[in-house]
Amino acid sequence: MLLSPLILLCCDTKELQIQQDFPFEVTVMPIPKEVAKGGTVEIRISIKRDNRYSGAGYFIRFFQFDGKGTLQYQDEPAYIANDLYPLKTEKFRLYYTSQSSVSQSFDVWISDNFGNEKKLSFQFNNID
Repeated sequence: MLLSPLILLCCDTKELQIQQDFPFEVTVMPIPKEVAKGGTVEIRISIKRDNRYSGAGYFIRFFQFDGKGTLQYQDEPAYIANDLYPLKTEKFRLYYTSQSSVSQSFDVWISDNFGNEKKLSFQFNNID
């Protein structure tokens, strides 16, 4: 009975704190440094997060600034540069297919619906 007021005083807060930021990390399995024109490289990516929130959504976009190639999510159509696409899972594979006989470079951005974003940079030398 004496502890009840003490417990209520300890829990007296004017604002309920709601976490609205769920940071994440992105890991990439090792990939080759070279690709031939017409060749495809598999890129395995995992999103790692400490907290689980059912409302978290992840998105991907890319931009190629050197060379030419296509990037696609598993067996779906190739991405259009700078368009935003939803990710269906936190572990997935991307496939980059070279369409160039010179070095190729592109960036991939993975973001969530809370404004967090991670940039991944990829570069391939041509082996033709």
